[in-house]
Amino acid sequence: MKLKSLLILVCFGGLIAWGASCKHEPDGLVNNPPGNNPPPTGGEQPCSADTVYFQNQILPLLISSCAKSNCHDAATRQDGIELTSYATIMATGDVRPGNPNGSDLYEVLNETDPSKIMPRPPSTPLTAAEKQLIFRWIQQGAKNNACNDCDSSQFTFSATIQPLVNSNCRGCHNPNFQSAGLDLSTYNNIRSIALNGKFMGTITHAAGFPAMPRGAAKLSDCRIAQVRKWIEAGAPNN
Repeated sequence: MKLKSLLILVCFGGLIAWGASCKHEPDGLVNNPPGNNPPPTGGEQPCSADTVYFQNQILPLLISSCAKSNCHDAATRQDGIELTSYATIMATGDVRPGNPNGSDLYEVLNETDPSKIMPRPPSTPLTAAEKQLIFRWIQQGAKNNACNDCDSSQFTFSATIQPLVNSNCRGCHNPNFQSAGLDLSTYNNIRSIALNGKFMGTITHAAGFPAMPRGAAKLSDCRIAQVRKWIEAGAPNN
């Protein structure tokens, strides 16, 4: 496995706070050209449980966990690796469609060498389910696909709000790395920012609030409506 791209995911969750940088060892990097970077396919169709969708599941996970300042965001591009969009991930992330075990983007998540473990402690590692998502996405051809997975009439905490926070916020706001002093891994902490206005302020990119998710497009109108309705209902733990 190429050492240079072993460290693709060094910024999962917390190295920025300690002033660490993404140091990559010299080695070759196989680039997969993005081609004409077609728009996502299937964005209006219902989601299938048998399919992993890049725009809905993979991109939010990588942006939250890795595409951060001083590492693999658009401005820094450590060692030429940028993980902010389908085009840049395919061009620089050594993703080999149909071959997850030969793709550094997946292999690095399962490294056992203490000097190469990613995400590097004290960052929070990806869960087994999140690793499996990346595996299945590559196995299914690493497509730039999407589906319609949002219903604004549904806004329970367990089925809607917590998964949204986990996908878009957990990489920066977890027990090991509390960006801005926030740990959003618990209901009580999420409820707190919901009731004091910070949650809606950040996701709507309102004046005076930091735009979140950082480095990514604003959440869809449907997702924002779900959060708003949940808060208006009293932010219940339902």
